[in-house]
Amino acid sequence: MRIIATALLLAMAGLFVVSRHFLGLHPAWGYVRAFSEAAMVGGLADWFAVTALFRRPLGLPIPHTAIIPENKDRIADTMAVFLQENFLTPQVVARRLSGMNAAAAAGAFLSDPQGGEGRLREGAANLFADVLESLDQEKLGGIAKNALRTQLEKWQVSPLLGNLLGAAIADGRHMPVIEALIRRAAMTLEDNEDVIRAMIHDRANTLLRWTKLDERLANAILDGLYKLLAETVVVPDHPLRRRIEDGLEQLAHDLVHDPQMRDRVERMKVEILANPAFGQWLDALWERGRTRLLAMVREPEGVLAGQLGDSLAELGRALETDKRLQILVNRFARRTLVGVSSRYGTQIVRLVSETVRRWDARTVTDRIEGAVGRDLQFIRVNGTLVGGLVGVAIHTVDIWL
Repeated sequence: MRIIATALLLAMAGLFVVSRHFLGLHPAWGYVRAFSEAAMVGGLADWFAVTALFRRPLGLPIPHTAIIPENKDRIADTMAVFLQENFLTPQVVARRLSGMNAAAAAGAFLSDPQGGEGRLREGAANLFADVLESLDQEKLGGIAKNALRTQLEKWQVSPLLGNLLGAAIADGRHMPVIEALIRRAAMTLEDNEDVIRAMIHDRANTLLRWTKLDERLANAILDGLYKLLAETVVVPDHPLRRRIEDGLEQLAHDLVHDPQMRDRVERMKVEILANPAFGQWLDALWERGRTRLLAMVREPEGVLAGQLGDSLAELGRALETDKRLQILVNRFARRTLVGVSSRYGTQIVRLVSETVRRWDARTVTDRIEGAVGRDLQFIRVNGTLVGGLVGVAIHTVDIWL
């Protein structure tokens, strides 16, 4: 479009030269000259206006030119304020989501992943991937990790663990775990039998060693332990098994109802969250998640293939048909997005602003010009043609008056 607009301007200049040469041959050439002359003025004026947005015309230091590169930081701040005031306020988010059935839309998408939305899904996935890659990964990861850490700090771990353990005991799901632990204890005892025998021999007195009773004592102890563990696994009502179950039931009760136990678990949680190893684990978790997410959005069709695709399709059909499920999902989506906009709206727009600020002026200019440059070149074309028509009108009025 830049070539077309420039070629049209040059054509008007050539037409102006030709019309001047033949001006005396016929009055019509006066109209041609007026058209071409005014068209050159209009085309040059619009060329200057369009060029001044992105760079200095002809490299001259003319005031109020190269507007976008010179005001890059102000544009970033204005963009951030615009996003926050028009998109990321809780009121706006709640109003936009109030009439939206996100659950049904998600269900329709999941139940027919190969439908007509394929191109839209692919374009949206690539756009999301480009945005995710262009943002500051350190700051974006910091927001995600801080949000996760904040939620974990607010999370009451003890009642959750107690309820999970109580439910597992009520359903009998703890028995395989107990049996596996007992078998593991037996295997550990067998692997360390020589160590146990050596400990018994070392602690036996001289008389026992002289009479070889220490060996019999070691055999008796080991046989008793093996028998105890074997009976605990085989006999359902074995006293040791019962004591383990009673201990687990008491632990589940204390986790939910005992303030001291809850405080102890809470202190352990705080210590874990403050441990540098947990921070390293969060870093690795974020990087793996970001890499996986990029791979997924770059190949949306691959994600929806195979067993995962079948499961998602089944979920989609449930979301489309189950009204109660739709109400629950839509309510959760509204609350979640409103909460995100309320808590992290400022951080999100600051992330956008700082990302644009870090771009160099050439990058900002190229991206904006690439997005709207075609329409701006149409302005040059229109300015050339409209200027010519205005020139003809002025010439006509000048002749008849």
